[in-house]
Amino acid sequence: MKLRVLGSGSGGNAYAVTCGDTLLLVDFGFSCREIGKRLEAFGLGLDDVNGVLFTHDHSDHCKGVATFHKRHPSVPLYANGDTADAIAAMTGVGDGWAVFENLNAFDAGCISVTPFPISHDAADPVGYLLEANGCSLFVGTDMGTANSGVREMLACSTCAVLESNHDPVLLEQSDRPLSLKQRIRGRTGHLSNDDAAGLLVDARPGRLRTLLLGHVSEQCNSPSLARKTMAGALAELGLGDVTLEVLGQDCCPGEFACAGRCC
Repeated sequence: MKLRVLGSGSGGNAYAVTCGDTLLLVDFGFSCREIGKRLEAFGLGLDDVNGVLFTHDHSDHCKGVATFHKRHPSVPLYANGDTADAIAAMTGVGDGWAVFENLNAFDAGCISVTPFPISHDAADPVGYLLEANGCSLFVGTDMGTANSGVREMLACSTCAVLESNHDPVLLEQSDRPLSLKQRIRGRTGHLSNDDAAGLLVDARPGRLRTLLLGHVSEQCNSPSLARKTMAGALAELGLGDVTLEVLGQDCCPGEFACAGRCC
């Protein structure tokens, strides 16, 4: 199983996960043309997509779905009921939905998918644990706090995309309105660098080989701050050999194997 990051941030989010002949997208937060362009950088295409998994209904996670569904109506759109309804109301995509129940695993091609609830100001937001061939990919961004279920899923992962959105001092010093600052740091907002590091320490993912820090704010954080904070947590856990990368809004030039210490 391999992960390609198509973009991570407030301007758009999308990840491509492959295993054998299966290609799943997690979120579709750019235009259909842009997603296609970013897939092509990895030798993939929109015609190869076997399904799209949606985490929640905010536009930076579902922006291009209407055009994609019009061109590829047979490709299933995976979401829980509330998220599907909210995206349908926003985009006009009223069919094509493969509706799941949170915490009930299902197969999408050769990949097993377990959606788990997270805390964010959306209809019914989820993260995902994707599993294949003994390897597990955790995708958990856009959450203001982490519940026990999130920790359990992260603990299983061999590769993880984990939110490290903001530095509290930089957020407070920013010129953002007070209401937005309160939203970001609230229980249904976004994880700070310290929150993300604390979550990792609590989860203690012993099989982890690759950790990717996602949804990093361009105004209220920096890659160096996010990396430094998480590197300290990895060192505390004795996981200093884990590959640690900070994701950005632009297409990532590399790809990441989801193999773990057991593989």
